Amino acid sequence: MILKMEHIYKDYIQGKMVVPVLKDINLEVEKGEYVAIMGPSGSGKSTLMNIIGCLDKPTKGSFYLDGQKVLEQKENQVAEVRLRSIGFVFQNFQLLPKLTALDNVALPLIYAGVKKRERRKRAKVALERVGLGDRLNFVPNQLSGGQKQRVAIARAMVNNPKILLADEPTGALDYNTGKSILKLLQDTCRSKGMTVILITHNSAIAPMADRVIKLKNGRVSSVVVNPNPVPVETIEW
Repeated sequence: MILKMEHIYKDYIQGKMVVPVLKDINLEVEKGEYVAIMGPSGSGKSTLMNIIGCLDKPTKGSFYLDGQKVLEQKENQVAEVRLRSIGFVFQNFQLLPKLTALDNVALPLIYAGVKKRERRKRAKVALERVGLGDRLNFVPNQLSGGQKQRVAIARAMVNNPKILLADEPTGALDYNTGKSILKLLQDTCRSKGMTVILITHNSAIAPMADRVIKLKNGRVSSVVVNPNPVPVETIEW
């Protein structure tokens, strides 16, 4: 098991009011599993994503990542877990505009202490894997939306994380480009055994995941297991 959450609650303080956002979330994810977390705006899925990604802490509960009890670790230890274990793919790409595709992908390796020659080599391989071997020296404004998202996926994978956490990765893309990105994520999960957690509001893409976890009002409202996930090519929305 790569991830386990037990009785997770998250409250926010607004003035003198306590606003509950997550309420008794229990969640387990196996290594190499493709999980879609779904829910409407306000359901708590973004808050849950931030906790899974070690960007935020719950108000109470237990959280295990790759066997480590994250909430008992110090801030610098949590940062190390985040760097080594989680790759992030965001809806709006979050690429640095003045850096080339190669340098954007290599960025996490700087924080990991990888030497320049090695990190450029690994970044090049990561870009080739996502079909951008001929765009290494392009800056973001020279790339299409789909190409930017591929750079973001290459960046997320370059450090060989245990979990690829994708937050609405097709939200800023057109239909055909979005499908190609979803196929890339599905292929990554299947071929590399990487755990993929997809945060989305789009119910049409649910059949491509091994399991669909639906949130409503901060709680898990249902869990649907797909014994035979469908290829992305067959999905329409």
